[in-house]
Amino acid sequence: FPDGLAYCLGSQDKECWYLYTWSSRGIGGDEEEDRGPDQTLEILMSELDPEVMSIFTREESSSAAEATQKSGIANLIPNMVIDDYLFEPCGYSMNGIAKSGCYMTIHITPEPEFSYVSFECNVPQASYKEVISRVLETFQPGKFVLTVFANKASVASDAPQELQKIPAFGDWLRHDMQYCRLQNYDFIYAFYSKFPS
Repeated sequence: FPDGLAYCLGSQDKECWYLYTWSSRGIGGDEEEDRGPDQTLEILMSELDPEVMSIFTREESSSAAEATQKSGIANLIPNMVIDDYLFEPCGYSMNGIAKSGCYMTIHITPEPEFSYVSFECNVPQASYKEVISRVLETFQPGKFVLTVFANKASVASDAPQELQKIPAFGDWLRHDMQYCRLQNYDFIYAFYSKFPS
């Protein structure tokens, strides 16, 4: 698209994250005055704890609701109405929505050879440290990519800058970080792995 921009953050030969942005007003347009608060937190996890991942199999959980409760997903962001699905023989997907209209979504591939969990939400928070810590404690990844977008109207507008100052989340150490100012958003990309990886 003529008004789109493509980015690759992180090392292209290791952990990286691709981003494409598009503006309906063009590169020079200012949509900020028309836009309300907007923010997104995304955590992309791999090399997950096999014991945790076993919850998302039909051998361990008889239903999606059981997997949601057993794993702690129901407590990640309180007061969400959750629509979840447990695949046969394994795998899990959920969407949650709050009365405010904020969402949370999680997709899980539990097989040990290529375990993967994606977590995304747009819940407005001045700080995402607690949410990030709860997600990491729930899934126990070996490594993860963290991204946060926030526009100036969001209560999360300082969250990308705050995360620059956090070199570790418990046992997970930051190895790479990029901070960007896009047209209407501040944005951070960071890659963490569990010590001593």
